Amino acid sequence: MARTRGRDTWRTKEWYDILAPPMFGNAKIGETLASKPEKVKDRVIETTLGDLIDDFSKTHIKVYFKIKEVENHEAKTTFVGHDMSREYIRSQVRRRTTKIDCITNVTTSDGRKLRVTAIAVTLNRVQSSQKKSLHSEMENYMQERAKDYDFDQLAQQMILGKFASDVYKHVKEICPIRRVEVKKSKVIGEEA
Repeated sequence: MARTRGRDTWRTKEWYDILAPPMFGNAKIGETLASKPEKVKDRVIETTLGDLIDDFSKTHIKVYFKIKEVENHEAKTTFVGHDMSREYIRSQVRRRTTKIDCITNVTTSDGRKLRVTAIAVTLNRVQSSQKKSLHSEMENYMQERAKDYDFDQLAQQMILGKFASDVYKHVKEICPIRRVEVKKSKVIGEEA
């Protein structure tokens, strides 16, 4: 029996350059292969912040982009979230300290909604009343502070650590804090 030869679909595909959003200077973050430009749309791309800004010390931060449009073999993306590696978070928490997780939904000045997960690591163990107070203060401050930024600004502030340092400065009066990090963010709503 003769073998029928299937069509070689690999040859019909073309390469598309994937570009980061303007807030990251439209840097090329990769390439993808597809037979039609429509098939590239809505793909989610993962890269590290270290690769994006050429800083090896930031490789523990993963940044996610979604392809929103394709023109002239260039796939333009939008920021959809970020995440810190478990190993990095684990390295921040020491013995006889308390880790406070705070997950809250924030809205930017231009109406975009994000779910933000921040952690605070104390210098020593703290009482449950301090823990509750710290959690509610972090939550309220993040919700209010996010209103001061548009979506692009907030994404940059969170990824580069400025947002976490603002939260740290605000809550350090409650109890001695060793570190505050925005561990994760995710876009949950488009413009209103």
